[in-house]
Amino acid sequence: MTVSRIATEQEKLIAGLEPSLGRLAARGILRSYRKNSIVLNEGDTGDSLFVVLQGQVKVYATDENGREITYGTIRAGDYFGEMSLDGGPRSASVMTLETTLCSLVSRAAVQQHLAEEPAFALALVSQVIRRARSATETARQMALLDVYGRVIHTLEGQQGPASQAGPIQLTQITHQQIASRVGASREMVSRLLKDLEKGGYVELGIKRITLKKKLPARW
Repeated sequence: MTVSRIATEQEKLIAGLEPSLGRLAARGILRSYRKNSIVLNEGDTGDSLFVVLQGQVKVYATDENGREITYGTIRAGDYFGEMSLDGGPRSASVMTLETTLCSLVSRAAVQQHLAEEPAFALALVSQVIRRARSATETARQMALLDVYGRVIHTLEGQQGPASQAGPIQLTQITHQQIASRVGASREMVSRLLKDLEKGGYVELGIKRITLKKKLPARW
């Protein structure tokens, strides 16, 4: 692919963003990452915001024993890294889940964008609030719910519980992804899912879980 063709494709990706976010992305430097690349490490210093033009990433943290908790995924059309625009350390690590293209926007460029487009400041504040609420909810679940309760919340939190209207199919989801979400081992999550399958509550497939009826509150 020629340089001009690549540039054109990148321009199309930026043009496909929400207008204000597209103008912000145009202020940055484009960078491509391979699948499973570490983009940010928790605790690192940094002052850049990343606009995702293509692909998706996961936001996560690990403890000293290597256990992982996944806070969420960020897809094309969204951004991350805004929590470090104050010059503080990164609050979480970020890894690509597929080949990903980002626009790295410096703190100075973000400040200039906010000055020229103050409406984006409100969008940025709203984003920070939403993610702070999500982090608070994750902490609440870890503190107050057992592993089974956290698994239920993860499964039914995406599209709601199954009902008489019909089953709900969750795709592109693995036992390991659920384990990372709930802060448990893959083996424990697999045992719980197998028990739920035996009870007729779910049907398990390859990267697919079908919720056949509302999951019991306790197991």
